[in-house]
Amino acid sequence: MEKNTIWAIALSTVVLVGFFAVQTIFFPVRKAQEQSQAAQQQVVQEQAASAADSGSAVSALGGIVSDGEAVAEQTFTIETDKVRAVFTNRGGDIISYELKEHLDRDTGRGVEMVNNVSEINRAFAVSFGGVDSPIVNDVFFAKIIDDRTIGFYREFTRKNADGTEGKFTFVKTYSFKDGDYMFKLDIAIDGGENFRGLDTNGAAYSLRTAPQIGPKYNAKDRYDIREFIAFDGDKKFMPKAKKARDWEWIASAGKYFEILVDPADSVPVSGSLKLVSPVKNGTSDNQAIFSRDGVSSGEVRDSYFIYIGPRSESELKKYISDSKNAWGISVSDNKHYNESLPTSGILNWIEIVLKFIMQMIYKVIPNWGVSIIILTLLLRLALFPFSKKSLEGTQKMQAYQPRIKELQERYKDNPQKLQQETMALYKQIGYNPMSGCLPLLIQFVILWSMYHLFNNYFEFRGASFIDGWISDLSSTDTVLTFGFDIPWLGNELHILPILYLISQLLYGVITQNGGTATGQNAAQMKMMMYAMPIIFFFLFYNAPSGLLLYWMVSNLFQIGQQLVINAMMKKAPVVLSKNPKSMTVSKKGGKKSK
Repeated sequence: MEKNTIWAIALSTVVLVGFFAVQTIFFPVRKAQEQSQAAQQQVVQEQAASAADSGSAVSALGGIVSDGEAVAEQTFTIETDKVRAVFTNRGGDIISYELKEHLDRDTGRGVEMVNNVSEINRAFAVSFGGVDSPIVNDVFFAKIIDDRTIGFYREFTRKNADGTEGKFTFVKTYSFKDGDYMFKLDIAIDGGENFRGLDTNGAAYSLRTAPQIGPKYNAKDRYDIREFIAFDGDKKFMPKAKKARDWEWIASAGKYFEILVDPADSVPVSGSLKLVSPVKNGTSDNQAIFSRDGVSSGEVRDSYFIYIGPRSESELKKYISDSKNAWGISVSDNKHYNESLPTSGILNWIEIVLKFIMQMIYKVIPNWGVSIIILTLLLRLALFPFSKKSLEGTQKMQAYQPRIKELQERYKDNPQKLQQETMALYKQIGYNPMSGCLPLLIQFVILWSMYHLFNNYFEFRGASFIDGWISDLSSTDTVLTFGFDIPWLGNELHILPILYLISQLLYGVITQNGGTATGQNAAQMKMMMYAMPIIFFFLFYNAPSGLLLYWMVSNLFQIGQQLVINAMMKKAPVVLSKNPKSMTVSKKGGKKSK
């Protein structure tokens, strides 16, 4: 072999080895593949964006799956900072929707908002035709457009009125955004060959909410609810299944969470609504189904804004200002999603005031249980003058019991005359028998408002007062679970109802000792003193612990007030004048009055 040939081979070997070494170091195969895939993904996204701009929803997703073509069933997950949604390509529906920031106390996971899913009923399933039509169970092609957007599409064939077959592609696209519980569902219909429209008894398709919203619902729990709320542009109303009425949005709501569906203004869905609330095999559905009017054109673009999240004022009021939500919705859009919040009717203003005071206390002492106690103290102090006046009247009447007994004996056969003389006596001594009703009425109004507040205020959900005992003010303070049921009470031991009962009975004993009733009335009052607390004990045994905490603390403060007032009254007791005709009374150490 010539010398030059040897040098050529050696040089070629060095070049080849060097080339592969450089390629391995600076251009590894994995990175090259990743770069190629990224480039392809960028092209796909650019094509999708271009197709979307041109109005072709189908082109944005890719190829077409024909009617009858077999596609494997799969599930897909879209996750944001607030939710985790699981989809099936069977119908392009949602089969799981988890709220990541709100835990279910039973599972320890995020609250599951889509319950009672079955093969024939899923969240946001579509049926071609009216509200009673079966859902579409075909398997769709799926396309993950980006990490917050997924689309499902399939071609269908339908017979026209003249017997010919028309084709159309049905597309569902879900879009999510971080920082928001709302997502957007776009539904598109693209007509193909011989497409003459989609209209079955006046409806193109029907869309339904989840079969049942979460958390897990027990129809026997009287402190949980499921209800429908709708808004007609001016005010909210409770829709009825058999009564058609125009609406802007509709919500399927529970005690603390809701699903709200708001069709875009261009989507004609008014007048067709079906509300489903059956109880079957121990489960209960709470589903709204509404229809989109029939279409005759070859292209349809419908949009729905869907909120699945807390039924809380802080979240729903974000849609009043476009700067506070990811979708740019503002008060000028006249959405008023906060109208889906529960209210206590004509007493709602009292609830608002009480809530405001508690919020102010919470800002200083961040414990809702402490806020409840301080609010209760403030309410008792505000009611103290009324309570004092009522007890003064009671003590005054106690001094006049002999006179009243005398009248009762004198006019025992003439009830009308007895009433006249008794009222004359009341007038002469300046006693109003209704004066004791005002404090009771005020307390009842406050108690009702507090009941509604504790039973619906979202911020109480999961709010702990004393760890290990009252860990959730919106729920019961369960300390022990039995292996059997106790009639009227269930299988759990709650401490707060027992403390409430003791405090209520103690308060009754203290007030009874200073009472004015005698004879049969005294016996009736004594029976009521024991009977009513026991009745309330059973009625409110499973009530939210926040309500029972308020009631128990209120009783304790009332007992303290009663003792203070009793001490004050002992210093200036009412003394009956010895002159029975003048009805004159005097206070020791004070002026005489007539």
